[in-house]
Amino acid sequence: MKYNPCSHLISVLWVRCFIVCSAIAVRNLTTDQSALVEFKDGILDPQNVLANSWKASTSVCKWVGVSCGSIHERVVALNLTSMDLTGNIPPHLGNLSFLRSLDLSSNHFNGHLPIELGQLHRLRVLRLSFNGLNGEVPSWLGNLHRVKMLKMYSNNFTGTIPQTLVNMSNLEILSLGANQLFGEIPSSIFRITSLKGIYLDDNSLSRSLPDDLCVHLPNLEVLELYRNELFGNIPSTVGKCSNLQYLALFSNKFSGTIPRSIGNMTRLKELYLGVNNLEGEIPTCIFNVSSLNIIDLSSNSLSSTLPDDLCHHLPKLEELHLHSNELSGSLPLSIDECYNLRVLSLASNKFRGIIPTNIWNSTMLQSIYLYDNILQDAVLTGNLPPMTNAPKLEKLVLWGNKLSGNIPPYLQSFHAQASIQNNNFFSVPIPDSLGHLRHLERFHVGDNNLTTESATHEWTFLSSLANYRNLTYIAVPGNPLQGVLPSYIGNLSTSLQYCYAYNCNLKGNLSNMLVLALDYNELRGSAPTSIGRLRNLQALYLFSNKLGGPVSESICGLERLYLLSLSFNELHGPIHACLSNLTSLRYLYLASNKFTSSIPSTLWNLKDILVLDLSSNYLNNSHALDVGDLRSLLELNLSRNLLTCDISSSIGGLLTLLSLDLSNNKLHGHIPESFGGLISLGLLDLSHNNISGAIPKSSEKLQFLNYLNVSSNRLEGEIPSNGCFPNFSSTSFMNNFALCGPPRLLVPPCKKNISTN
Repeated sequence: MKYNPCSHLISVLWVRCFIVCSAIAVRNLTTDQSALVEFKDGILDPQNVLANSWKASTSVCKWVGVSCGSIHERVVALNLTSMDLTGNIPPHLGNLSFLRSLDLSSNHFNGHLPIELGQLHRLRVLRLSFNGLNGEVPSWLGNLHRVKMLKMYSNNFTGTIPQTLVNMSNLEILSLGANQLFGEIPSSIFRITSLKGIYLDDNSLSRSLPDDLCVHLPNLEVLELYRNELFGNIPSTVGKCSNLQYLALFSNKFSGTIPRSIGNMTRLKELYLGVNNLEGEIPTCIFNVSSLNIIDLSSNSLSSTLPDDLCHHLPKLEELHLHSNELSGSLPLSIDECYNLRVLSLASNKFRGIIPTNIWNSTMLQSIYLYDNILQDAVLTGNLPPMTNAPKLEKLVLWGNKLSGNIPPYLQSFHAQASIQNNNFFSVPIPDSLGHLRHLERFHVGDNNLTTESATHEWTFLSSLANYRNLTYIAVPGNPLQGVLPSYIGNLSTSLQYCYAYNCNLKGNLSNMLVLALDYNELRGSAPTSIGRLRNLQALYLFSNKLGGPVSESICGLERLYLLSLSFNELHGPIHACLSNLTSLRYLYLASNKFTSSIPSTLWNLKDILVLDLSSNYLNNSHALDVGDLRSLLELNLSRNLLTCDISSSIGGLLTLLSLDLSNNKLHGHIPESFGGLISLGLLDLSHNNISGAIPKSSEKLQFLNYLNVSSNRLEGEIPSNGCFPNFSSTSFMNNFALCGPPRLLVPPCKKNISTN
């Protein structure tokens, strides 16, 4: 065959081109791998997700969270959402030049966004929501012209929204809500015609919205600007957002009237304009938008009447919230034509007349709030209208009206979880037949004129409530019930949390009380000294209230007390030395108060105590705490105080101790070698103190220790390497003076001649 020099030349060039292109592809994939390795090495990965997957022996394209393109085999997507990753976002991600999607949401990233991310010109999706990123929203985001989705919701960004975002001409989703942004929303944002969703809620954005709000937003479906400080009128051009389905402007400072143009938004499903300063009439055209599921215009100053045909054109309406306005007139007769209505809230207005009987024909109704109006009972009946056609009704709230007569007998078959009828004019006895309300959660009939049925004036209606598994709240105050607290009061459901019976002329003897539980209330003032007379009391729960003042020494007379819980109040003053008289005490909780002075040394005489929690106070001992006699102690928490003493070596003798928390004090000195004797210990937190010296080698003996934190101290020397220590990460040791150890703990390597103890 005749030699053809042209063909030969083409073949040579093709081979060389193939070799060069292959080299470039390999080099570029290597560049991606290098960028990802630098990223991994620059952050904390407590779950070792990346450490276990991103290995040199495995192709980058098979690493967890990494996706590669089929043509160039370059990294095109990085999805590391919800992996518990921590630290600043390393700048090396800017080298992933083929990246189209970056999702680092729902982690613990902090610090500023690296400017290098502005180099990702192929990027389409950027998701960074639910982290701790801070600083200003960077102006270089405007360089990412191809981005369609920008989500940085729920971070700590501050400053104003940059004008440069208008350059993101392909943007469809803008989500900067739940940050700390302030200032004006750039009007240019509302000229990005591609936008489908704007989420700027939960910030401190102020000033008014532009007059041409929706003129340039033909594709907008969601507009969320709620919980800001926006003011002025709601622009009438909002009606030009013809595709809008979700409009949320509540909790701002908007004034003026509701634009009638909202009636033109034929695809609108949810309308939230509540908690503003709107006034005037509610445009009736809003009630003609048949697509609406939810209408919330509550907490304004709207003053119109409601049309009788309100429900004629709202077949899909599920929730109607118009409470806390100045609406008047009668309740709409067509309410039963909202066939899917679940929540009807017309409370705190000026509605008059009777409650229409057809309201109970709405078979989907679950909650009715009509309280604080001027409604009256049905004409000549003396009772509420029958509600037997509302099988799903759970909440009925009618207080503050002019309803009168008897409590209706058909309440026996009522399936409501909350029947609240206080501040009316109901009279005669509370029926004993309340026991049929098996689903009852709240029973409130305060401030009426109710009495008891029992001839002995015993509160027999309470016996019918004994088996209510969901009952959490009983309130009968301000009624002339008189009578005696029944002996079976202790048999009420264990779910009961609140019981109000003040101003009822109640009598009875509580001297045999064994357990008094008033926790999770809003009790104020000082704990009464009369508690000291409950000599048989074994458990006193007063935690999570608002009690203040010093603790009465009368508590020291409760010699049978087994548990005392006063945590999460505002108690102050000293911790009484006489608490050592409570020799039966096993559980003492005084956390999260304002106790001052030192911990009385007599407290260490409670040799049988099991749990002692004095955390989050202002206790300031300067001498070592001699706790060595607490031989049964399981938990000791003295964290978040002002302790300045050494750590007592006697702690090492607490063989049963499971948890020891001394963090966030000003402790100094060394960690005692005796800590090796805490053979049951599972949690040890000494962080945020001034402890110096080495971590004792004896601590390797703590085989059950699964949580250790000695960070933010002045420790030095080699971190022990045996026993439980291989299970701990760098977060256990960070921010110390001169610790050394293996590289995985992010500390310098130890020198050969360094002492380990």
